[in-house]
Amino acid sequence: MYELKIITHFAAAHRLENFYGKCEALHGHNWKVEVYLQGERLDEVGLLKDFGEVKARTHEVLEEVDHKYLNELPVFSHQNPSSENLARYLFERLAAVLDGDGLRVSRVSVWESDTACASYFRG
Repeated sequence: MYELKIITHFAAAHRLENFYGKCEALHGHNWKVEVYLQGERLDEVGLLKDFGEVKARTHEVLEEVDHKYLNELPVFSHQNPSSENLARYLFERLAAVLDGDGLRVSRVSVWESDTACASYFRG
């Protein structure tokens, strides 16, 4: 099994409703996002997937959340835009555009600070 990973960033604001602490107030993060892909076969060039293509598709998905107030997005109308829910949302969106030809998104990690992240992955 082969695995590759790209790392990228976006900035956004959010607040956690029904959370009794600092994060209940509006605040922002410079989120770091790690996207992992797995597959068993390399292409004729010897690549699992061109990093440039993975980065381009990831950038398109991140445009949906970049410089946004996450609580106002439809996907978070009935759930908090926590790091956990954001990781799942990005995983599902990225899997929709990157999965195929023996390649699949296996994990998305979302870092809200240098010391705290949440991941969503296939079980």
